Amino acid sequence: MSFLSGIFGGADGKPSAPPPSSVKIHPQVDNGYAPAQPGFAGGTLSCHCKSNPVKVRISAQSAHNHVCGCTKCWKPAGAVFSQIAVVPKEAVSVVANGDKLQIVNPAAPIQRYACKDCGVHMYGRIENTEHPLYGLDFIHTELSNEDGWSPPEFAAFVSSIIESGYPPAKMDDVRARLRELGLEPYDALSPPIMDLIATHTAKKNGVLAA
Repeated sequence: MSFLSGIFGGADGKPSAPPPSSVKIHPQVDNGYAPAQPGFAGGTLSCHCKSNPVKVRISAQSAHNHVCGCTKCWKPAGAVFSQIAVVPKEAVSVVANGDKLQIVNPAAPIQRYACKDCGVHMYGRIENTEHPLYGLDFIHTELSNEDGWSPPEFAAFVSSIIESGYPPAKMDDVRARLRELGLEPYDALSPPIMDLIATHTAKKNGVLAA
């Protein structure tokens, strides 16, 4: 994952021991989070079905882990943000009960494969070869029982939680809590990823050398 780490940065993360707060973000970060484990090479994601769960094997460390405020990403009940990371699509394989998967919105740029029974999103894939992030699949590492995944690094699309009904008057508290957790809040993706997307567009348009 050195290539992804070079693009996204911060893959090793740092331990976080934040003070308690009434402002909740996501269960995986509210009480702090552990750093990545050296040499960690993936695990198995399982949906929430009690019987015959969908299982997806990830054969790589994750990168670009973050909490996201958009209304498209799956999040557990009660969470304000989702938590999502990326891995090379070649590292993703469905190993059990793939017949239960369906695409949430076939028209969306990210094809999110969700369990038809419990609704959990197992992975998201970009099929458009012209997309700047083509080749990366989106996953929720919280669906794995293994420890060692890359920790969250930032918060994306923070203002979008208002679209889910979060009170606008409390946004300053949310941003303050995110910074307290070591997750810099952005209303897009992180600057390195936005630079990557802009560079891809500039090369495609001939403004920069390919």
